[in-house]
Amino acid sequence: MADRRILTTHVGSLPRPADVVELLFALDRGEEPDAARVEDVLQRSVNDAVRMQEDAGLDIVSDGEMSKISYATYVSHRLTGFDGDSARPTPQDLDDFPQFRDRLVNEGHSPTYRRPVCVGPIGLKDCTPVLRDISRLQRALVESKAVGSTAVAGFMTAVSPGTVGVFHPNQYYRSHEAYMHAIGAAMRTEYEEIVRAGFILQIDCPDLAMGRHSRFKHLDDAEFLRCAEIHVEALNDAVANIPADRMRMHVCWGNYEGPHTHDIPLQTILPVVLKARPSMLLIEGANPRHEHEWEIWTSQELPDDKVLVPGVIDTSTNYVEHPELVAQRIARLANIVGRERVIAGTDCGMGTFAGFGPVHPEIAWAKLRSLTRGAELAAIRLAKGAAALV
Repeated sequence: MADRRILTTHVGSLPRPADVVELLFALDRGEEPDAARVEDVLQRSVNDAVRMQEDAGLDIVSDGEMSKISYATYVSHRLTGFDGDSARPTPQDLDDFPQFRDRLVNEGHSPTYRRPVCVGPIGLKDCTPVLRDISRLQRALVESKAVGSTAVAGFMTAVSPGTVGVFHPNQYYRSHEAYMHAIGAAMRTEYEEIVRAGFILQIDCPDLAMGRHSRFKHLDDAEFLRCAEIHVEALNDAVANIPADRMRMHVCWGNYEGPHTHDIPLQTILPVVLKARPSMLLIEGANPRHEHEWEIWTSQELPDDKVLVPGVIDTSTNYVEHPELVAQRIARLANIVGRERVIAGTDCGMGTFAGFGPVHPEIAWAKLRSLTRGAELAAIRLAKGAAALV
């Protein structure tokens, strides 16, 4: 039955075609490619991304972040106050294994996009880019509906104030708190425009997990948690006008294949995460460092206004998860918090940065097909289990 289905989605980014990658890097360098060509390439790529998501069977689809060079640094093109470039803080777990770290760099596993510094007042520079993103996804969904779309909803991603702080060092504001609230105020328009257009807003918040062992690795856990509290306060202020059930937030420890031996436990950050207003929680749950954390929900009650969107597909390796494994991951959480409060998702994006991602594009789509097949299996088994209790 339709009401017994387990809905499926992903974290947002998808592999970008080569011509899109070329355009995004040109724009990041400050070049000005022909505007008509840019729009043509991006609209086509969004159309293709939506079609392929639906072909994979996904219910809640995105534009694949086709216009963004990365999920975080794109804001330097949309907000004032950023300039230059900055050093990339190496994750602490990679510093513990320097030969492995250096090998990754030598093999080209380090993205080459710019990370400008905050050198002046943060403000909204131009609302046009997000309006164009919205228009492209709207057109793509209209086109897909004309050929029998199966998508339930569309979502668009936007970076959190805290994640901007992780990627863009502050050299202007007197305090980190002032910096966070300035970013939140400047991002408010983008957040609200996405929801006003009828889409679900996804806030990307790896700052609440990955931030601990990257930008804030010099802090202890208590200091980091206070920093995370500031991030959530700034986010909540920025989305104060948006209904909680029109938002989802993504929390992860970094979409890279590495030791992850310094990842802060979910149990430690969860009290802060649960203070954020978005109702849907997209949290890593498939990779070997965090899969065990599903057990948290046996003792931690999921608040009544929250829905879990667990990662049941890993996005840092090229293994294609068996649908049976996906079904098991979904079912064990559904049996704890309720089937109606689980949406199946991925650990992170399939194309975190333009031209860079640990999963090969063709394999990314195979993983998403396995996600939807696993959700189907889980729904059947959960429905049989429920019927047996009647």
